[in-house]
Amino acid sequence: MAKISVVIPVYNSEKYIEKCIKSLVNQTLKDIEIICVNDGSSDNSRKLLENFADSRIKIIDKKNGGQSSARNIGLDIAQGEYIGFIDSDDWVDADYYEKLYNAAKKYDADIAMADFIRTGPKKHKIRLNLTEEKIYEKIENKIKAANALKEGCIWNKIYKKEILSGLKFTEGMYFEDGPFTIKALYASNKLVTVPGTYYYYFQNPSSTVKTMDKNKRLDKEKSKREILDFIKSKNINIPDKTYWAVSKKFTIADFTLASVQESIKSKRFALFGVIPLWEVKCQK
Repeated sequence: MAKISVVIPVYNSEKYIEKCIKSLVNQTLKDIEIICVNDGSSDNSRKLLENFADSRIKIIDKKNGGQSSARNIGLDIAQGEYIGFIDSDDWVDADYYEKLYNAAKKYDADIAMADFIRTGPKKHKIRLNLTEEKIYEKIENKIKAANALKEGCIWNKIYKKEILSGLKFTEGMYFEDGPFTIKALYASNKLVTVPGTYYYYFQNPSSTVKTMDKNKRLDKEKSKREILDFIKSKNINIPDKTYWAVSKKFTIADFTLASVQESIKSKRFALFGVIPLWEVKCQK
């Protein structure tokens, strides 16, 4: 059994995939399994993966079905004690997985979390600013430490395989990371923060966030709704009015005239979906 299985969904990533894979095969932690799920790429991504003569790399081919379906296949076949995720246009420090694994084992933590840096033509910014190795056990504290209600990202963490049993990404949906992250944090016994090593998130101009359309906007709303419903169903003590999700919209020709938004204990009416006009208390 490998110490860590790393799952990579690959779709038309010929411009970036080599840098991603090189950062993995050069890890100081050698006992890793690298699962590349080729999601029906039509470019040279598959050939570039074949150029890496490394027995730790597994290439799985499938018809194009989206990032979530590729991740789910990776989850199904992963043999590692812990599981990590990386997007095909991102990369990590050489000691990234060694530091995460050692911290997880040291504290018997189900999740170890590193910091991450958004990179791109105009941006190079550390997001979490972790300064110490610290344990979080209460779900509210884990959510706050991971900034999960705002930065619901899965890839700056490793997860003990057992806690992901039965947990899947919603296929055919964008912004699926947020609900998965919240559910994994809830299932974990401890989260340990690991400073001093980084995941590099490349802001690809063709990424989901940079190419928003109607379907992606709807999926983002569905994702936020799923997160809020989960928080309520598990009685997670999140302060009221710190997280809002749309419960109803009034539209004309796909243009939002107004929306009703819900938080933990409150509802509000928002003009154009962004300008709050009034709020009322409601039952949790």
